Amino acid sequence: MTNPPLSRKEARETGMPSETGTSPEAEETVADDSVTDEAAATAAAAKRAKAEMIGRTAAVFIMPLIIVGMMITGYLATMHSPTPNDMPIAVVGSASAADSFADALTASDEDAVEVEVIDTAMEARQLVIDREAVAAVVIDGDTATLYTATAAGASQVSTVTSLVTPIILGEGLTVVAEDLVPLPDNDMSGLGAMFLATALVMAGYLPFSVLRSNSPELLKFRRIVPLLAGWAALIAALVWVVTGPIMGVVTSEHYLGVLGVAWLGVFAISCVQLFITRLFGALGVIAGMFLLMVLGMPASNMSMSMYTMPDFYRVLHEFLPMAAIGESMRSILYFDGTGLTGHLLVLAIGAVVGLLATKAYDATLGKKHPEGVAMDVNVPSLHGGARPKNNFWRYASLIFFPLAMVTMMISLMLGAMHQPTPKDMPVAVVGSTIEQAEQTITGLEENMDGLFEFTAYSTDAASDVQVMIEDRDLVAALVLPSQSSPEFTLLANQAGSSSAYQVAVRVFTQIADAQQMPLKIDDVAPLPDRDSQGIVTMYLAMGWILAGFMVVVVGANAAPATRPLRRMLPLTAVYAPFMSAVIWLIAGPITGSVDGQFWPLFGAGAVAIFCVAMFAMIFERLIGMLAVIPAVGILMFLGVPASNGAFSMYMAPEWFRALHDILPFPAAVEAARSILYFDGDVVAHNLQVLGLWGLVSLAIVFVIDSLKTVRTRHDFGDLAVIVKPDALDALDGEAVFEVDAEAVFEAEADAEVEARQPEPALS
Repeated sequence: MTNPPLSRKEARETGMPSETGTSPEAEETVADDSVTDEAAATAAAAKRAKAEMIGRTAAVFIMPLIIVGMMITGYLATMHSPTPNDMPIAVVGSASAADSFADALTASDEDAVEVEVIDTAMEARQLVIDREAVAAVVIDGDTATLYTATAAGASQVSTVTSLVTPIILGEGLTVVAEDLVPLPDNDMSGLGAMFLATALVMAGYLPFSVLRSNSPELLKFRRIVPLLAGWAALIAALVWVVTGPIMGVVTSEHYLGVLGVAWLGVFAISCVQLFITRLFGALGVIAGMFLLMVLGMPASNMSMSMYTMPDFYRVLHEFLPMAAIGESMRSILYFDGTGLTGHLLVLAIGAVVGLLATKAYDATLGKKHPEGVAMDVNVPSLHGGARPKNNFWRYASLIFFPLAMVTMMISLMLGAMHQPTPKDMPVAVVGSTIEQAEQTITGLEENMDGLFEFTAYSTDAASDVQVMIEDRDLVAALVLPSQSSPEFTLLANQAGSSSAYQVAVRVFTQIADAQQMPLKIDDVAPLPDRDSQGIVTMYLAMGWILAGFMVVVVGANAAPATRPLRRMLPLTAVYAPFMSAVIWLIAGPITGSVDGQFWPLFGAGAVAIFCVAMFAMIFERLIGMLAVIPAVGILMFLGVPASNGAFSMYMAPEWFRALHDILPFPAAVEAARSILYFDGDVVAHNLQVLGLWGLVSLAIVFVIDSLKTVRTRHDFGDLAVIVKPDALDALDGEAVFEVDAEAVFEAEADAEVEARQPEPALS
């Protein structure tokens, strides 16, 4: 009779083989090896988890550093002090007169102008209309007519006029200015084309910022191309409705042209961005931003003349899409289609090249990986919750995100800035007596139509008036002629607001000319050459604001474990001074926009970044990645027009003036301006505004966290889908396999717990 096998316990007690047929010593060796292998696997998993955590936390710093760094560097480097460079100017006149003037103009600044003597005035005028010359000077006797086209760029006309006029006067000639293509009344700033181009470029690349990470199955070539065509049509219709019937920037005769350019522009950019996404994946949006915005804006010839940019940007102007869209819109809106064909060809070629390059990439990848390439979903949902089970809601959020951003850009920014009309600018009139000043004001108001809000002062209060101008309580003061000073004097403050300064100088110069008297300008705070346009403060503030909300958005998606306040607060406390120092380095040593002032700008920047991060955290807690929409809407799209940075707050619609004293962006601009140009006179007040936003926001986040569990990992719902679109079109972009996300997360959590336990003692 066969004895029953012994159990492992009995075998160890008797020394006999166990039920497995192995000796106790052999079984103990196997058990020891199993424990060792398990401990090694646990240690390796813990090491991988730690490395991943470090990498994800580093991404919270690296991603904003790249995006904010390249944008602020690109804009400040090119725009802080634009310098004329080979501006093409045509000259017409008798042989001696034309040659003499051309030589004098070239000698004044050889690098600034490129002068060509033309045979006829008609030819010269046509060069200006065709935008082949920025200006033309026609000399007839003792008169020189200066032809320009404001519709080709108001800043360009201002620059060339300041170059040419002194030379004309120096030659003993009388200047007669003629604007061959003035801007229309419905777009007197000429910013309509620029904001249309900016919005359309944004519409072209922005969908790809979430498409690859959320729904990569849509990137299938046969799916994405018709989707992009439909998206372009939707954006074109949106642009037409907002800028046409609603705002009146685009008139009825231009509807079809604007629709066509809008569709082609968005489709072309999307096709190029599709190829970039193939190359770089989800990070392709950074490459797209660099190509389309960082390089595209300075090269566009929209906000500033390309003849004030480095030569490199003039080359980019010939093929970058923002330039092509902007110039196309300018041709349609202001020049009756003149010069349109070449820019449309650039967009069409770009679309074809983008599609062919994508197709070639897919074919090459298909040969290399015939089984396909897996693409995992990194952002399960844009709203921060579980991944929607219904594809309709998932795809709807993908459309809503870029659509809302484009809508805000085209409505808020363009709506506020396309007609920057001076309204109630506070200006003092200083006379020998108050009665004289009041009498002058009565005469001025008859023709000013609310442009200025005048206050009468006598010369006894002249010193008080100057203090009010220095404190930016007054835009300017007109000092009337007197026996001791037989000329008009304009006290102004260029650093307080460059655009308001320009308006005051232009208007009161005309008034003095009408009285056939000179106007002496006394600028109490002139801008330095390194900030000749007065925009450095705006870009400093923009860097602080962008850095503030990006740390929250990037952190919540790249490293959701950092979302709890006990982790986010110390992380932001380190991040804020880090990014503030980076932005100062860009503004100071790298671009030369700022000279010194490290500690004040560093401190103000750190406060601004930290407080904006707290504000952005409210929306991130509530709606996840979609927090970008209200954050950017409030901080940027409302903040920029109200900031007194891009243009005077007295030139914005009235309700933006109220926002100037409330929003973080204006507070950041005014803090930077005060530090750079006014010895920090109002820094404390503006830091209080920023601090209040930060404290109130932090309190709201505390309340939200007390009512709602803070998510520390992405929630894929029931399934995490890993899609494998076949490059050879065999699988039609469907999911190849599915992974139980809950099981994956539970296993990761168990591994993390085990990794924290002490290793078992091995006997």
